[in-house]
Amino acid sequence: MSVPTRPVPDDVIDLDGPQAQSDDELLQRRENHWIDRWEPEDPEFWKAVGARTAKRNLLFSILSEHVGFSVWVIWSVMVLFMPPPVWGFDVTDKFLLTTTPALLGSFVRLPYTFAIATFGGRNWTVVSAALLLVPAVLAIFLLEPGVSLSTLLVVTAIAGVGGGNFASSMANINNFYPQHLKGRALGLNAGGGNLGVAVVQIIGALVLFANGPTTDPRVMLYIYVPLVLLCTVLAWTQMDNLTMAKNDKGALRAVARHKHTGIISFLYIGTFGSFIGFGFAFGQVLAAAGAERPIYYVWLGALAGSLIRPVGGMLADRYKGSTVSFWNFIAMTVAAVVVAFAADSGSIPLLATSFTVLFMLTGLGNGSVYKMIPAIFHAESMRDRGTEAGRSAQQDRRLASALVGLAGAVGAFGGVLVQIAFRESFLAYGNGSAAYLAFIAFYVACALVTWFVYLRPSASTLAGV
Repeated sequence: MSVPTRPVPDDVIDLDGPQAQSDDELLQRRENHWIDRWEPEDPEFWKAVGARTAKRNLLFSILSEHVGFSVWVIWSVMVLFMPPPVWGFDVTDKFLLTTTPALLGSFVRLPYTFAIATFGGRNWTVVSAALLLVPAVLAIFLLEPGVSLSTLLVVTAIAGVGGGNFASSMANINNFYPQHLKGRALGLNAGGGNLGVAVVQIIGALVLFANGPTTDPRVMLYIYVPLVLLCTVLAWTQMDNLTMAKNDKGALRAVARHKHTGIISFLYIGTFGSFIGFGFAFGQVLAAAGAERPIYYVWLGALAGSLIRPVGGMLADRYKGSTVSFWNFIAMTVAAVVVAFAADSGSIPLLATSFTVLFMLTGLGNGSVYKMIPAIFHAESMRDRGTEAGRSAQQDRRLASALVGLAGAVGAFGGVLVQIAFRESFLAYGNGSAAYLAFIAFYVACALVTWFVYLRPSASTLAGV
C-alpha cells in the first residue's frame, strides 16, 4: 500500500480537538447517522469537520475488520486444541476444517464490497460484525468430542463471513478520505485487519500457556464473542453512513474485461493467497512435523507478514511495483525451497524460521502488487493521451478501485488452493513435500509472468508499472 506523496499539515491530521458546534450542520447530518454532505477534497471542509469524522470511522472500521479477520482464521488455532485421540480428526480432516472458511471468505468479498453503498457503511459494518456471532455461537453449542466432521464443516464454513469484512471495510474507508490521504488510510485499515490473524494466534498461545494441553477449544470463542458484541455496539454508535457512496458496477464490468485483470489477480493469488493460506495452515504444518506446542510461535509468521506489508508499497513507490514484485517472487521461490528442505530434514527451528521469512515475503508482495494496479491505469492514460482511448484521472481511479476489489476476492481464493495443496500432499505422501513443490512452481510462474508482461523491454508499452 503506497504512502501519500505530499505532506499534510499537522493541524489537518491531528484530529483530537473538541468538535465544533456546527458539525451536524456542516455535514448535513440526519437521523440514523446518515451524512448528506461529504466533500473530502475541499480543504476547508476537511479541516473543519471532515478529517475528524473520517478518523473516527477509520478507527472503528479497523477494529471491526480486525476482529473479522480473527474470527475468519480462528479455526487455525482451535484445531491445534483438538488432539486426534480425543476428537478423532487427523491432519487431513483438520485441513478440511480450515479450508471451508477460506472458501466462503473469498466468495463473499465482492458482495460485501457492494453492500457498503447499498446499505450504508455504518449499517453494513454493524450487520457484518453481528454476523460473526453466528459461527461462534454455533461452535459453542456443537463443538464436543464425538461431533461429526460434516457438522463441523458447516460451522467452520460459516466462519468465512469474517473474510468479507476486509472488502467492505476497505470500500467504506475509501469513500471517507481525500485522494492524497487514501494510501495512508487504506494502509492502516488493511494492516490492522491482517494483524487479526496474528493476534488470534497470540491469544491462542496465551490460552494454552495458562490452561495446558487439555484446553477446551471453545475458550477461544468465549473470548471473541464479547469482542464481536463490542465491535457491533461501537459501529452502531460511532460510525456514519455516506449518501454519496455509490456502487460503480460499470467500472467493475470494464475491469472484468480488462486484459491486465487476470494477470494481477494471478499475481495476488501468489501473495495474499499465500499469506491467508499459510495463516490457516502454518500451525498444522508445524504440528505434523513434530513440533511441540506450535501455537507458541506460529503467530510470528502472520505478524511479520502483516507489519511488513506497507514496506512493499513504499519499495514499489521507489523502484516500481513490477520490479519489486518480480524480485519478491524470486525470493519467495528461494524461501519455499528452504522450507521444503527444512520439512524434509525434520529441523523444526529451520522450518519455523524459513516459513516466517516466506510469510514476510508474502506481505511485501501484497503491497507491491497492489501498487501496480493504479500504475497500470495511469500508464495506459499516459500512453493514450490525446487519443479517443484516453481517460481522465477520475476514470483511472474508478477502474483501479474496482480492480482492487476484484483482485482481493480472487486472491483470497488462493488461500483455499494452499489448503487443498497441503491436504492432498498429506493424503498422498503423509507430508507436505508435494505442496511445497507446487508453491515453488507457482512462484516461478508468477516471476516469469511479471517479467514477460511488465519488465521485458519489448513486451509492454506501460512505462512505470
